[in-house]
Order: sequence, then structure tokens, then C-alpha cells
Amino acid sequence: MSRNSSKMLTGRESLIRLVGKRRRFLPNRQSLLAIAIQGSLNLCTDNDRVISTESERRFSQSKMAGLTSGEDEKSPLEISIRDWVTCPVCGSRVRGEDCLINSHLDACLSSGKKRKMTQLTLLELNFCSQTSSLVQNAVINSENSVAVEENDSNLCKSLWTTKSVPVKNGMASSTGKPTNGDRINLAVGPSSLPLKDGVSTCDTMTTVDDISGVILKTSIVGRRFSIVKDLNQGAKISLLRDPDNTKDPNAIKVLLADCTPCKVLGFLPRELARPLSPLIEKYSLIFEDFLQGHVTSVPKLSLDAVPIQIVCCKKVISHGDRDHSDVKAFTSLWKNVLHAVESAKNCASSATKYQQNFCLLMQEVLRSNHHIFTDDEKNFMESFTSLSDDSQRLFVRLYTRKGPWFRVSSISYPEVSDSKQAINDLSAIGYICSFADPKELQNNDMKEILNLLTISKLREITYLLKKNSSPGTRKQDLIATLLSTYKDKKCLSLPIAIFDRTGMCIKISSKAESLIWRVERLFFLNGDQDLSAFLLVDLGIVKYPTYCCNMSEQIFSTRSDLLAYEEAIEVAQIMDESLEENNNELVLRCIEIADSRMSNSSAKATQSMAIFLSRFSASWVYSKVVFLGISFLEHERRYKDAVNLLKQLLACFPCDGRRGYWTLRLSIDLEHMGCSNESLSVAEDGLLDPWVRAGSRMALQRRVLRLGKPPRRWKAPSFVGSIRRRIKEVHILGRPLNCEIGKKSRFYGENGEQCGVEQLALQYYAGEGGGWHGVHAESGIWLTIFGLLMWDVIFSDVPNVFHNRFQTAPLDLETDGFYPVRKSLIETHLQKIQDGMAEEIVITSWELHSGTACLGVDWGGHSLSELRAVVTCIGGPCLASLCRHLALDYRSWSSGMPDLLLWRFHGEYRGEAKLVEVKGPKDRLSEQQQAWLLLLMDCGFDTEVCKVKPMPSVS
Repeated sequence: MSRNSSKMLTGRESLIRLVGKRRRFLPNRQSLLAIAIQGSLNLCTDNDRVISTESERRFSQSKMAGLTSGEDEKSPLEISIRDWVTCPVCGSRVRGEDCLINSHLDACLSSGKKRKMTQLTLLELNFCSQTSSLVQNAVINSENSVAVEENDSNLCKSLWTTKSVPVKNGMASSTGKPTNGDRINLAVGPSSLPLKDGVSTCDTMTTVDDISGVILKTSIVGRRFSIVKDLNQGAKISLLRDPDNTKDPNAIKVLLADCTPCKVLGFLPRELARPLSPLIEKYSLIFEDFLQGHVTSVPKLSLDAVPIQIVCCKKVISHGDRDHSDVKAFTSLWKNVLHAVESAKNCASSATKYQQNFCLLMQEVLRSNHHIFTDDEKNFMESFTSLSDDSQRLFVRLYTRKGPWFRVSSISYPEVSDSKQAINDLSAIGYICSFADPKELQNNDMKEILNLLTISKLREITYLLKKNSSPGTRKQDLIATLLSTYKDKKCLSLPIAIFDRTGMCIKISSKAESLIWRVERLFFLNGDQDLSAFLLVDLGIVKYPTYCCNMSEQIFSTRSDLLAYEEAIEVAQIMDESLEENNNELVLRCIEIADSRMSNSSAKATQSMAIFLSRFSASWVYSKVVFLGISFLEHERRYKDAVNLLKQLLACFPCDGRRGYWTLRLSIDLEHMGCSNESLSVAEDGLLDPWVRAGSRMALQRRVLRLGKPPRRWKAPSFVGSIRRRIKEVHILGRPLNCEIGKKSRFYGENGEQCGVEQLALQYYAGEGGGWHGVHAESGIWLTIFGLLMWDVIFSDVPNVFHNRFQTAPLDLETDGFYPVRKSLIETHLQKIQDGMAEEIVITSWELHSGTACLGVDWGGHSLSELRAVVTCIGGPCLASLCRHLALDYRSWSSGMPDLLLWRFHGEYRGEAKLVEVKGPKDRLSEQQQAWLLLLMDCGFDTEVCKVKPMPSVS
């Protein structure tokens, strides 16, 4: 089957939306495809045949099957397997090599990262078991403060004594004096519990001595007033009060300290300068400019805010002892300083906001889904918070890129000041793995790393290995040639040649990749959204509705439910990829897997969760795979297999809105097989099913009338009068532009312009048809009207239907559960609409929520004045009836509406509306369209079908 035809299969688009962003590797793929299937289907000609596609061969050689801990992906820092120790600063696990311990401690202590209640001197610590236990018991809460268990209170008291720890090569000096000028400043005192990045908070009275060594991270603003435009990372700075500043009497200048005279770089932010300036003046607070005051990174644009770090210290104060009120005033000012610094972090710049969003994502998922992660997974994700800003930012940057491999030499981000150290830190805790030695290059990674090279570099390798390559050879052809020769052992030096041109390469580890994918899926509950949703909100591009997230029921009650759901998503992705690659054998294999597992989990899923949560079960995902497989089998004319699968679907899902279409396909496929009697029986039984609705019901009724003629059936069914109701028709003539079969009809309009049948009909109704105004909107304008009229109902406070702030509708909107739980509110609201308040409700919703994302609402498609005219002309009773049907069954009635909505006024406040389905030559009404027209007639709407016919040619 061709790729284009595979895209036309019914259910393909739905499966693509379900999978969402494809995973770079599937941890369970090998085991899923290798398992023996015990079922009634035998779709493959040889079930034991090994899948021979290139992707399968590559995966079978991979070491990535399953969630690994990352130990097989050696970091350049991991030299040998030794005992692991716990870092007393950040709490992460480090291999027990002396050089590794020293290197890790140097990085921790110099980065100013937050510390986990382990601020004993390193000499006293000596990696004692007591401290390791304390590190394990320290829990970072949602606000990044530290909660310590009560039984560690005695140990905690000793943690508040150390203010400054002299170190050498990462270890404490026994003399207690600084060595080589290196001084590590730590936040101290029970009154200053550590926050992020070394910033302290004051919970009790604080003295000037207590703030010695506290690190403040802020930025230089007002760069347009600076005479220095170019800055270097690490440049030393000093601060100077500027009381004569006309714009801000609390202004504090930032000076470049490495030159004489000092040059002004800019100013501290106004919010920080306001509480800091009286501290400098009244309490002689200064900053250790030549040791710790420096530029931490340089922005791309010279006038942007420059991140800096300053360390507090005290000067000898000659004001004598201060009274209690003086200490209280100091404490209040110092709290304001810390609040200003913390607020600035919470309002991160756009260049680093993604880091904050990522951390928020992980924290929220861990908080709300704590029960479905193992201790190892929780520790692994929590270790991310102990990383430096550089490491966190680099990881998020790499995770959101295509990858999977990246050349270290080409990694450069302005907000990451030390990429090399960030890579080392990420490697040490297993978030990335590397290719730093030709001997480490695995066969399955070689193709991906070769893709990093340009065509010229690939040609260099082919010439070096004496392989013929014409100048016009494509990149993928060159890679294929190199891989084939290496596989045949004709160029064993290929890894060395690759490494010489790429240098060290890194990629996200399989463990990190799998866990972060899981975190995104648990947070957004779909495959369409990812971290970019945060960015769109931050930039003001997308605005989400306001609602209450009231969650009393878990989406996944157990870990096994989650793992089963993830495996089902993997099968769906393999199915999608196989269709794209025209791998029919693998498609059939996926159908078999889905069929065998669907029946085992469907009963459990429907019994243990609400209707609207059933979509997050493995059985629901497998039903999507099976249904797409049915379309595939029907395309291949394998109707017997399709019939077996349809019967399986109907047996496994007795309460599902998709039953109507499944029943219809079953009846059609049985007729294809020559089983007309059984086809008729299926159609008749389907009409007794309460889940068969709308267009599917209409289609089954037509089949019963067609197949149930004598002698099969002698009595006419009861619905015959309803289905044969006459729908008013209007016929208009048009001058055709094309008459090609299979192409949309085109005509010449009134002014000679080219147009479709809908535009031609609009011109007719605006002129001789009666002076109607109108739009060609199909279902779009009706869903917009429904969203505006029912906004308060849709986003009302209902438990478990809102799980994050990035939803455009409650989870149950497209299910039968939407109406019952809101029945009282809906009926009260519909009564207001019926009483003539629709226009007022539309105006209020528009003014309050304009531009806010809501399922079905198209803010740019129609103006407010147009919508007001529409609801006025339609009238309250018809609108209320239509909204009730959408509230009862949004899924069935959210498509298939008539093409045109027409309206015209009779006077200033009265009017009428008409709905028109337009059909070109040789077109006919679909079952869904006919069902809509009959429903609208029952609701009191004026409806008709406009048939456009070509004008007879003049001989």
C-alpha cells in the first residue's frame, strides 16, 4: 500500500493525535514484538518470521530495551566501578574515585547551588553515614525549602555553626584558613534556611553577622546608560550608592572593578535597590567585590540585563550595640532584599523561563502522581533540582531538540556559561550519555552520529577509506555505503574516522528520555502538548481559561495501569511508523498485539474509572490501533479478518460512542463477504443499541430499508416515515469552470470570479434568493456560539475534569458524563437562552474571554456583531434546543452541520435564520448531514438543500 493511501485510512489521523510527538526510542519495543500472541487471529503468513526492516534490525542490536538506570551508558567521568558515596553538598551520588570526588566537590562548592542541610565542614563530614542518612531524609518541597525529620534535630543544630569553609582541591583545610585564596561562603544560622541557589530567608531575628557569606543572584539593568557595551563572563564588579540620582534616590551603581577609574556598567534593579540602599547606608553593608562580585553570563544583546552574583560580607561597624528595634528594622529590610531577589527569579527572563517551567512540570507531576513512581525514579528526578542552573538549562535545551546526538563542540547557548561543566554534571547523575572514545561507539548509534556530519566530511571519510563516491552522491547514500562496508568488516577504522570529525558527542540517556516523556504525558494528558505550551503562555500567544482544578480521583490508580497505558502508546507509535514505512508485516503484528491485549484490559478499565477517564486506559488505546487495523484490512480486501476484529471491538466496549460506526462497518463488510442476511441482522440489532446515534444511526436505517426488502423482510420498519421525510430543496444554475470527476466543482461567480458552490449559493441568497446575509462556516460558527453561550457551564467547578492549566475544555465534554453532573446548571442556563438572553450572554462572554482558548471557539472566524445578529435572528427556543443536544452528545453532533448559516432582519430587533446544505453536481447528502437536517427541523429551524447544477450549454 502506498504512503498516500495509508494516510487516507479511517482512524489514521486519530491515532496520530493520540501518539503525538513520537518518542525517540521505545523501551518496550523489542519485548512487545518478540512476545508470542495467543489469540484467534492469524493475520501474518508466518507469525514466527523475524521482522526484517532496518529499524527492527537496529533495535534488536540496541541495549536500550527497557528502562535502564543508565549504567550501561558510560560517562567519560566513570573510569571504573567502585563504591558510590553521597556528596555532602548537593546530596547526589558520586563514584568513590578520589579525582571524581574532588572534581565534583569543586563544581558543587563553586557553583553556589542550593545545599541540602549538610553544611558541616567537609573535614568533619568525611562522608559519614549519619550525614548520608540526613541527606536521604531531606525532602525538597514544592517551594524548594528543606524539611528535616524531627529525629535529626540534634544533628541539625550542628549544621548552623559553619559560616565559611576554606577548601583546597575540594577538601577542607585542617587549619581552617583559606588556601590559595579560595573561600567558600555558606548561608548560616537557623534563621536562614537555604533556598534556591544559595539565597537565604530570614524567619527569625537576623544580625549583621548572620548575612556574611550569603549569595545574591541578580542582574545589571539600565545598560543604555553604560559606557561599557562589551562584557566578559567573570568580570569583577563593585557597587556604589548613587543618592543623587534624579530618577531613583535608592539607585545603586554597578561598576567594572578591573579598571581604573571604575566604569559604570549599569544599575541594580529598582526592586532590589529599594531595600538594599538603606542597609548599605545605615548598617555599613558592603560587598566583597574582588572575590565574589562578578558577571555570571553575558547576554546576546549588549543592552540586555546582565546576570551577576554578589556575596555579602560585613565591614567593621563602629556604631556600637543596637537596640531591639534597630535589629527588628534590619531584619525587615533584609527580608525585603531576599524577597526582591526571589521574586526576580520567579519572574525569570524569557531566555531562562523554560528552565523554571521544566522544574515546575516535574515538581507538579511528582506531587500529584507520587504513588506511580519507584523510589529510584523519584530520586533520579529529584536529583535534577540539585544541578546547577547551567546543567538544568543545557538538559532542557537538548531535550527539546531533535537529536538524538549532539556534538559537544557545537553546543553553545548564551544562558549556559559553562557547557563543559554542565555536561560533566549531567553525565555524573545519568541524565546524558556520551561518545568520547571510538571504542565506545555502538553499531546502532553509528548512523545517527554520521548524520551529524556534513556531506563534505562524509566524502572525506569515504576517500580516506578508499571508497568510491561520486560528487553528486546524496548524504543518506554516503551514510548507507559507509555502514554497509563497516558491517562487512571492510573498514574497521570507521569509528576512528567518525570521532576525528565529530569529537565528543552526547545524547539524552534512555532513562531520562523515558521518565521525562512520562512526566509530560502525565501533566498534559495528551500527546499534542509539551513544554512549548508554557512558552506560548509566557509570550502571550495563547491564553487558557480560568477554572478550578479539583482532583479527587487519580488518572492512573496504580503503576501497573500506567505501564500498560505506556506500552499501548508504544504499539500505537509502531503502528503509525509501520504504515508510513509501508511495512505491512509489522502493521499486522501490531494489530495482533492490540487485539490480544484489548480484551484482557477492557473490562477492568470500564469498571474501575469514570467514563471520561477510560480514554487513559490501555484498552482504549488498543481499540484505536485495532480500528485503524480494520481500515487497513478492508483496504486489503481482507474482510473476514476485519469482521472478526469488529466483533471483538463491539464485545469489549459495550458502552462507547464509537459503536455506531463499528456496527456500520461490520454490516458493510459482511455484505462484501456475501452474507447479506447477517449484514441485515447486524444493522437491525444496531438500531436497538442506545450508543448508535446521529449519522451512524441514519446509515444503519438506510441499510435496513435497502437490505430488508421482500422476501427478507415483509413488514416496513417503524422509522421509515422519519427517514423519508422531505427536506426542502432549491435548485440554482451556475456556469461551470471544471467538470472533472473527483475534483471539487468550480463555477464562475456574478462578477466573473472563480468560486465554489458555497460562494455561488451565498451570492444567490443575497440577491434573488431574498436578501440574506450569510457565512459559509459549517460546524465552526455553531461550536463558537455554543462555547460562548455555555462558557460558564463548560468551565464550572466539577471534580476531576480539570487536571492542569493548559486545558481548553473539561475532560468529559465529549462524553455522556458531561450533561448528568451539570444537569441543573445546564437547564437553568438553557432557560435563560430560551427566554431571550442569548445576545446578552454572547456579549458578556466575548468581553470577558476574548482570545481565550476554548474547544470549538474560533475568535478570529466571526466578529461580535456578526454573532449578535445570528443569535438574535435564530431566536431563543431554537438556540436552547441546539445547545441541549450538544451538551448531551457533543461528540456525535459537533460535525456535519449545514454549509451555510443565513440571517436577515425584519425591523431592528426581529429576524429569521435559515440553514442550507449546498451540493454540487453529482454530490449527495451524507448520513451525518441528513441526520443534522432532520434534527434541526425537529428543533424548529428553517432548513433546505441547495443543489447547484451546471448551466446548459448553448449550441
